Amino acid sequence: MRRVIPIAASILAAAVLTTAIVTAPRELSVSERADANAARLDAYIDANKQTLEVPETVIAPAIARDIYSATAGINTLAASGTNHDWAKIVLLSGGWPMSDNNVAVITRWMRQENGTDDWWNRNNPLNSGYGSGGGGGLGSYANLTISAQKVAELLSSKPVYSAIVAGLASSASPDVTERAIWASPWASSHYANGGHWSSAPVPVVKAPEGLW
Repeated sequence: MRRVIPIAASILAAAVLTTAIVTAPRELSVSERADANAARLDAYIDANKQTLEVPETVIAPAIARDIYSATAGINTLAASGTNHDWAKIVLLSGGWPMSDNNVAVITRWMRQENGTDDWWNRNNPLNSGYGSGGGGGLGSYANLTISAQKVAELLSSKPVYSAIVAGLASSASPDVTERAIWASPWASSHYANGGHWSSAPVPVVKAPEGLW
């Protein structure tokens, strides 16, 4: 026996199925979902705005900020390679402040020993005999860095130079430290107690390449 299905019912079922297929929601892409979320967030912010009113009499507190500084190391000073840099290596090697007072003393001292234009002579700017292989300060060092370190070592190791070390350690006025140099046995002439000593500023002069 054949089953009879009403045509009208079949047509209605097909129409409903077609409508369901056509109107099924499309899955949103990632970017579309992000845009939708952003839009909802903007709408929430607009709807819930807050304000803060501060009286004009309020004084902002002072803010403490840390201060940072850097000290040039031996390699940096040697790369710069001037007479003033050599003086700073002496100070750095001895653990003394690289202050203007101390640099002035060392560079003036160098000028009295070797002059300014040839301050690097024999890699021995202060004509030190300590570890240079030459008595009376006529020896030489392998390089200028070593000579600076040897000067610091000599000053620190001999009690006869304690007044010089004290002046450098306290970054005393140049005339104080210089008087200690004149009174010491560094130079047999004692620089004529300052008569053979200039207090004029020492120009910055770079040493030839390859001496450090």
